[in-house]
Amino acid sequence: MDCCGHGHAAGNTHHHLWPATLMSVGALLAGAGGPSGSTAAADAADETAAALAVLRRAVSIDVHTHGGKTGISSKSPPSDDLANHMRAGALAVACLADVPDGPILGRDAAGALAAVRTPASGELYRHHLARLAWMDELVAHHGIRRALNAADLEAAHQAGEPAIIGDVEGLDFLDGRLERLEEAHQRGLRHLQLVHYTPNDIGDFQTGAIKHDGLTEFGAEVIRACHRLGFVCDVAHATEDMVRQAVKVASKPLLLSHTAVAGSRAMGPTPLTGRQVTPDHARAIAETGGSVGIWHFFPDLDAYVTGLKEMADIVGTDHVSIGTDQFDSRGCVADYTRWVHLMAAMLRGGFTAEETAKIAGGNYLRIFKAAVG
Repeated sequence: MDCCGHGHAAGNTHHHLWPATLMSVGALLAGAGGPSGSTAAADAADETAAALAVLRRAVSIDVHTHGGKTGISSKSPPSDDLANHMRAGALAVACLADVPDGPILGRDAAGALAAVRTPASGELYRHHLARLAWMDELVAHHGIRRALNAADLEAAHQAGEPAIIGDVEGLDFLDGRLERLEEAHQRGLRHLQLVHYTPNDIGDFQTGAIKHDGLTEFGAEVIRACHRLGFVCDVAHATEDMVRQAVKVASKPLLLSHTAVAGSRAMGPTPLTGRQVTPDHARAIAETGGSVGIWHFFPDLDAYVTGLKEMADIVGTDHVSIGTDQFDSRGCVADYTRWVHLMAAMLRGGFTAEETAKIAGGNYLRIFKAAVG
């Protein structure tokens, strides 16, 4: 759809993730960075080794993804692709987002992604349930753990086994029924984004017509219910007015999972300007103790690192995360075999190992612990 690190004792070993990663990285290095034995190849190997050292020490988390072109937003059945790519790139955790309004999205007359028809009664709820069943199948048979709390995240990382956090992009399946949040929690979801591309009774979204002047009273009830039940509350796609109102309601850190700084020079000209956020918008999230995720729609990994720096310069490295919004082959992290190389680019680009670990997962882990436990 055009939709703090955890240390390990010295004797711990990773039986699944790290051997696969080392083999895949070795294969990549054999054909990249210059001829065997060259200075360029040695530098690339050193960068990758340093990146792997960060990923061994700290839980890394993509805070918003659809799992690639064979992922949950595709028409493909569940497969081993996600687990294999996560192992190859040493990504520990993916916040895997179901998209309830997916069936009614398309291009409007201006070419922008939008809801192009009114859903039939119960249609989006039924689609949401079908996607949860897809996620259940992925976990049951395709090498992925489901994380329901912070201990699960740390246990999966320590075991070297890829994990997902169940996520929903837009609460359009609620149809005004708050009790469906409890059902979602029982089904294993732990991360909820309030709005997407379809008008709902929660609040206004960035690319739609203003109907509520921000957050509705029902939307405020939803935020309070998210905090009570134990969900990360994600305000991606929400207007700045809605975010400012949500901040006043929130009693726990908020997340804005995927965006970039308005006018990002690192992104350059883009049709996604309506989804970028102003510095004040981003600061409002940081003031809750939360984090802003930066998507991967940059020309290359070095530009992506510059995009992360643009946001870090505004809110500080304690409030920046990586939310690729990975869906198909677009973006510079086209699949998770590239994750370790993004970490290497961050180190090469001037982030310290500690800062890299925070942005790559530690900041979200802090939010997850506060929200979920």
